[in-house]
Amino acid sequence: MKDGATDTMECGVCVAPGTFRVETRPLPETAPEGHVLVDIAAIGICGTDYHIFEGKHPFLDYPRVIGHELSGHIASGPDAGQLVVVNPYISCGTCRACRRGKPNCCASISVLGVHRDGGMCARIAVPEGNLYPAEGLSAEQAAMVEFLAIGAHAVARSGTGPGDAVLVTGAGPIGLGTALFARIAGAEVHLMDLSPERLAAAERLFGFDRHHAPGGDVLTGDLAEGFDVVFDATGNATAMEAGLPLLAHGGTAVFVSVVKDDITFSDAEFHKREARIVGSRNALRSDFDRVMAAIRDGAIPTEAIATETLPLTELPGRFPGLAENRDAIVKIIVTP
Repeated sequence: MKDGATDTMECGVCVAPGTFRVETRPLPETAPEGHVLVDIAAIGICGTDYHIFEGKHPFLDYPRVIGHELSGHIASGPDAGQLVVVNPYISCGTCRACRRGKPNCCASISVLGVHRDGGMCARIAVPEGNLYPAEGLSAEQAAMVEFLAIGAHAVARSGTGPGDAVLVTGAGPIGLGTALFARIAGAEVHLMDLSPERLAAAERLFGFDRHHAPGGDVLTGDLAEGFDVVFDATGNATAMEAGLPLLAHGGTAVFVSVVKDDITFSDAEFHKREARIVGSRNALRSDFDRVMAAIRDGAIPTEAIATETLPLTELPGRFPGLAENRDAIVKIIVTP
């Protein structure tokens, strides 16, 4: 909120590609029917936010208040003060996917901070069903739940279990979240990334010591027959295609990332393996709950995930450097 005022707040706005600033906007005092006002406590910055800043997001209109990895406190009513995680995927509730319990892939989905203004501000109105109690978590931990839920959802979609040999390509935050939940599921986890810096950080911070470079001789020794599951978190069509030949017979490829390009593969090799290709989008309530339980149990090292916490007022001066050097970052947490 602006100093000395109760009717305005400061918001982090990407005005145009390459231009991010803090703007003063009205503070919401009432919420639409079915919505709840939430006083934002912490915001995570993710790859989507960097893409918005760089002008690389294909479905975004500027200016946009960014921020979809959110935690906050309910602002009023009987639950006032309760810490909650915000599910930023606003679904229609009526399409076939929603009716079949899959609001994460709603035909008319609207994501906070992308399709509509997000939560990098002091207060936001959110549909009541998109707020999940975060007992036992700090505000910073609660702001990490959404991106980790994407990985948890991908692992659940894959059917990964004990004894599986798993390859995660792309060791950014989404890939690391996927790797963490694959490990929790009992799999032997391998990472592949173009950045030696990212792979070294994954080993130092999270203990992932099985590394591979793209294009290297991966299928040797115990891995000669391939991986049971290959997760792609690169957002690169070439990498997605390159992962398919690394599947073992009966294996599953999971596309966590999304690209606008066409993906091609050899049908003969695909059928020979009786392989599966699985798309994974966003996350469900059950995935959010699974992440929060894992954090409470100490299975997710959130202290290693949070690279730095900084106030919103510092972000305009820091954003270009953060975007340029994000290979060295796991997660930046912003406080309003």
